[in-house]
Amino acid sequence: MKAQPPAPSRPDPPRSPAKVLDANWERRIRGGTLAPDMTIDLHGHTLSAAHARLNQAIAMALARDDRVILVVTGKPPRSGGAGGDTRRGAIRGEIGHWLETSSYADRIASVRLAHPRHGGEGAIYVILRRKK
Repeated sequence: MKAQPPAPSRPDPPRSPAKVLDANWERRIRGGTLAPDMTIDLHGHTLSAAHARLNQAIAMALARDDRVILVVTGKPPRSGGAGGDTRRGAIRGEIGHWLETSSYADRIASVRLAHPRHGGEGAIYVILRRKK
C-alpha cells in the first residue's frame, strides 16, 4: 500500500469583520469613550472619490499602526420622503460593499455604527486588526 502524498496546504480563508468584539471594546463603543486614531469625512464626495479616499485612509492607518478609523459617511436616506433627493445616502449604501471587497478586508476586525458623539447614524467605526 502506497502512502498518499500530503494534500497541498490551503491559505487561511479571509476573516470577516466581527459583529461583536470583546467586552472592553463593546463598553468603549457603547459609552462613547472610544477615541478614533483617524477621522475621514466622505460625505459630499462622488462615489469614486469617496472609495479612493477610504482605501487611502485604511492604507495610511495600517502603515501607522492605527486601530480605529472614524468614517463620516453622512446620514442614511430618509424613508418615505416623497420627491426627496434619490442620491442621499449613496456613500453610506456602498461603504459596506467597499470594505468587504477591499484588499484590506482581512485586516478589518469590525465595522460598527458610531456613537452619537462621533456622528451616530452618519458615521461608522472601522476597527482594524492588530499587526500579525
